[in-house]
Amino acid sequence: MRGRFAPSPTGPLHLGSVYAAIASYLDVRSRDGQWLLRIEDIDPPREVEGAAELICRSLDSLALNWDEPPLFQSTRSAAYAGALDTLRHRGLSFDCGCTRRHLRAEARTGPEGFIYPGTCRDGVPVDRTPRAVRLRVTPQVIRLHDTIQGEQSQELSSEVGDFVIRRADGPYAYQLAVVVDDAWQGITRVLRGTDLLGSTARQVYLQQCLDLPRPDYLHVPVLLGPNGEKFSKSAGDTVDHIGRRASALWCFSLDLLGQRPPPSMMKEPVSTISQWAIRYWQPSELPCGKSIGWSSVSLAMHRWGIASD
Repeated sequence: MRGRFAPSPTGPLHLGSVYAAIASYLDVRSRDGQWLLRIEDIDPPREVEGAAELICRSLDSLALNWDEPPLFQSTRSAAYAGALDTLRHRGLSFDCGCTRRHLRAEARTGPEGFIYPGTCRDGVPVDRTPRAVRLRVTPQVIRLHDTIQGEQSQELSSEVGDFVIRRADGPYAYQLAVVVDDAWQGITRVLRGTDLLGSTARQVYLQQCLDLPRPDYLHVPVLLGPNGEKFSKSAGDTVDHIGRRASALWCFSLDLLGQRPPPSMMKEPVSTISQWAIRYWQPSELPCGKSIGWSSVSLAMHRWGIASD
């Protein structure tokens, strides 16, 4: 079994990403699996200088030890280009000249954003210039079993439409990069937050198009802040000085993951907490909702002595 944690270097970790990293780590370590670190640095305008190094130091402070050198997606452009060429050769992609202004005027809106209306499927209109590359979606229901969230299905053509695999500003899209890298790294189990559950059908479809294996998927509920939104770096919900609070962050995360660490555990070093959590990990106790509200999050923060930064 091989799992991974794949943060973007857009700033320090936040409470939600620490919780998700610990969940992913325990999920594979409890099964004697390997845990890998991938840095998703393919969006330069959003990246923060030094963030990747800070993330690595934070994970090290939490004793979340990866088994292979971190993979930086910025080194993988040739692999993404090869996948894009394969899709073009198979007639599964096309150039798109639609801007966000066009989509606001022409497209319906769904849970995942604009539902692409197919404007450029048969060629870019003469009044538009090719900008992005989209994957051609066929009418079919994508079904998958999520170990935590249960059976999932999505009719991509009507709920999402043809989706971007290379952006208008140049970078390869997240959906393409994550599928290529999961296969290349031999990832067999993906545990992440439910904020990415809506992307999973697109990734499964891309795996089908590229003849790549499908890992098992598990999505833990995201943590919500006092404003009812999920914790995020952009909102300033980052965790600073992890070293002195590592044990508390472990216990906080285990608590919200349904693992019930004893109160005395917070006085233990993170290596001891990690060993205890691996030994007594109970997947059946993982919460299965889409989110954990602020009342529960704040209670756990108070219980384990974590102040809101």
